[in-house]
Amino acid sequence: MSSTQNRSQWSGRFAFIMAATGSAVGLGNIWKFPYITGEYGGGAFVLMYLFCIALIGVPILMAEIMIGRRGQHSPSRSISDIAEKEKSSKKWGIVGGAGSLTSYLILTFYSVIGGWTLNYLVKSLSNVFSGQDAASIEAIFGQMLANPGEMLFWHSVFMISIAVVVMRGLSKGIEKAIVVLMPAMFVLIAGLVLYAAFGTDGFGQSVDFLFSFDFSKITTTAFLTALGHSFFTLSLGMSVMIAYGSHLPKHISIGRASVTIALLDTVVALLAGLAIFAIVFSNGQNPGAGPGLIFQTLPVAFGSMGAGFIVSIAFFFLLLFAAWSSAISLLVPPVERMEDTGMSIAKSTWLVAGSAWVIGILALLSFNVLSDTDKYGLFGMGIFDLLDYLTGKLLLPLVGLFVAIFAGWVMSYNTTTKELELSGAPYIIWRLLTRFVAPVLIIIVFTSELGLF
Repeated sequence: MSSTQNRSQWSGRFAFIMAATGSAVGLGNIWKFPYITGEYGGGAFVLMYLFCIALIGVPILMAEIMIGRRGQHSPSRSISDIAEKEKSSKKWGIVGGAGSLTSYLILTFYSVIGGWTLNYLVKSLSNVFSGQDAASIEAIFGQMLANPGEMLFWHSVFMISIAVVVMRGLSKGIEKAIVVLMPAMFVLIAGLVLYAAFGTDGFGQSVDFLFSFDFSKITTTAFLTALGHSFFTLSLGMSVMIAYGSHLPKHISIGRASVTIALLDTVVALLAGLAIFAIVFSNGQNPGAGPGLIFQTLPVAFGSMGAGFIVSIAFFFLLLFAAWSSAISLLVPPVERMEDTGMSIAKSTWLVAGSAWVIGILALLSFNVLSDTDKYGLFGMGIFDLLDYLTGKLLLPLVGLFVAIFAGWVMSYNTTTKELELSGAPYIIWRLLTRFVAPVLIIIVFTSELGLF
């Protein structure tokens, strides 16, 4: 991942798509997307979500990949260099730097949740959930949150595991890990869906929950939810796709790759939802939202299932692979930023990962030792929630907005047509979406998230 002219490249389209899809498919996709789909009208919401993906997700995804491949450096330096060549201010590089900061801050608390996943995988392998009722499972989760030493251990293991991958570089580290993790994740999802279809009696209810067309639930809130998730699910606004795009060979089509990534991201989320909710419904559990679905509701179901031991192991492996692939991508932009200073990739990786690990400690302590930090002027939030709010509600949409403006207004027609290899109607559509539609919709999401719209 050097910033020299001899920049390393993905071995091919498959490796790039697996890496980008791995970044997009994270912990949130496994539980959040299926849940909000069921909550906001099932199939009707899916159609609305795909519509939003087309209007905002894919155009900005193409823009970020294009900026990376055009710039051939870290996100901040790529944008700065491109701006200079387009006779604009080099201060545009701040956008790339802000995206790298965003991915760094997300990593600090994402690693904590990744640690929970590792912890629960070990619990599954130890058959801890067998025969446990809801109260016992809730107690297990509560005991983990109340134990800073336990969370610190797994947070540390998770952060070290991704740092070891990133420090080995693109071809020897990231690509080797991703081309194993992602196919394995697809196999696990397929296996869980097959089990849900033939081994449970809740599959039909799961299909109905996710795909029934209830248009009465389509509201302004539902549209804003679809719009916001379509943006965040593709890892936009955190410079990841700019960093990954900077290693993309010239012969690979940015447009086709972007559409493939968006489709795979959506398919994985829906398949995971089918499997999860079939298990939940067949065991009479409530399909609640948030981390509780993964760490409380599902373990209760696993504990009462005949094949619960095997299914729980498969599920938490799936969850871990999703967490790993996303966390690896989050570490890349800030590491490349440090490499711009002349620091080696090994030193950059351990510096970034180490400092993120320290902030992550503060985040995990907000569940126990520092649980009253909301009393000390942190906008009524604990450290974990503050980091989540700062990145999800503020930085991601702002960075995405300025990326769209940069690609649509600063980069010239000649530059964008050459890099995207588009012409005629396809290019005009991309240009209009990037210049006008995406910025307006991002502003709507941003202001609505802040309670201003």
